[in-house]
Amino acid sequence: MTQPRRGFHIGGTEYPAPPRRAGLYLVATPIGNLGDITLRALQTLAAADLIACEDTRVSRKLLDHYGIATPTTAYHDHNAATVRPALLKRIADGGVVALISDAGTPAISDPGFKLVREARDAGLDVFALPGASSVLAALISSGLPTDRFMFEGFLPAKATQRRTRIEELARIPATLVLFESGPRIAATLSDLAEALGPREASICRELTKLHEEVRRGPLPALADHYAGDAETRGEFVVVIAPPAEAATPSADDVDDLIRAALTRVSVKDAVGEIVAATGLPRRDIYRRALELARERSDAAP
Repeated sequence: MTQPRRGFHIGGTEYPAPPRRAGLYLVATPIGNLGDITLRALQTLAAADLIACEDTRVSRKLLDHYGIATPTTAYHDHNAATVRPALLKRIADGGVVALISDAGTPAISDPGFKLVREARDAGLDVFALPGASSVLAALISSGLPTDRFMFEGFLPAKATQRRTRIEELARIPATLVLFESGPRIAATLSDLAEALGPREASICRELTKLHEEVRRGPLPALADHYAGDAETRGEFVVVIAPPAEAATPSADDVDDLIRAALTRVSVKDAVGEIVAATGLPRRDIYRRALELARERSDAAP
C-alpha cells in the first residue's frame, strides 16, 4: 500500500512534515480565511496518520489548498460513540491522530472533549496546537471588557427555554460570548434586548471572510436592525457587555418601581422595564407585579 506523501505546500513551495510522536493532536484551523493557520498546524496535519474531521468535505478544502494528503475520517455528534474507540486504539498502537473542527479550535461546542477525556484516562498523550478562535476574535474586536468573560455557546432553539437561559445569564458579572445562526439571530437579539435592556453588544458575522461585518450598539438597536432587512447569512458571534455594577434594590424600592410602571404600561411591559433596570430575575418581578396589579385593581373605586 502506498503511503501518503508527508508534506505540504505554500504558494507552490513544498515543505516536508517532520515526524510526530504518537498521540492525539488538537489542531486549530482557520475560521474563514485560509491564511489563518500556523506552520505547526500544517506540519502536524501533514505528518499525521489520520485526521478526524467534523465534516470531511469541509476539511478537504483546507487540506487540498495546502496539498496535504493525509487520510481523513468523520468524527461528529452523530457517530462519535462509534468512532471514538477506533481513534483511541489507533493512538494506543502508536499512531498520530489529529482532531480538527470545521472551523476554529476543536473540542469547543463539539464532541472533541470526550475524545480528549478518554485519551487522557487511557494514559495517551494529548497535544494542543493553538490558533484561530471565533470566540477570541469576536471578544477582542468588540471593545467590551475582556478581563472576565463567559462563553455560552448556542442558546436553546426553543423560545421559552432560550428566555429562561437568558434570565439565568443576566446577573453573571462578565462579558458574555454567544454563538448564533442566521435564521435565529433576530429572535435571539429580541429576547436578549427584552431581558438585558440597553447593554452594549457587538454582533460579528462571517469573521475573517470576504463579507465580514461587525456591528456595535445597544441591544435594542441591534435587535431592531436584525428584525428588518439586515443580512443574516452566515454564522454569528454575539458579545454582550457585563451588567452594570449597582447595589441590589430593596424590596420596597422594587415595589415602588413596579407601582410607578403600572400607572403607565401593562404588567408585561412593566416587568420588562424593571428587569432591565434592576437585573433581578424576571419570574420574581412578574410574580410581584401580578400581586401589586391585583392590589391596585381591588383598591380602585
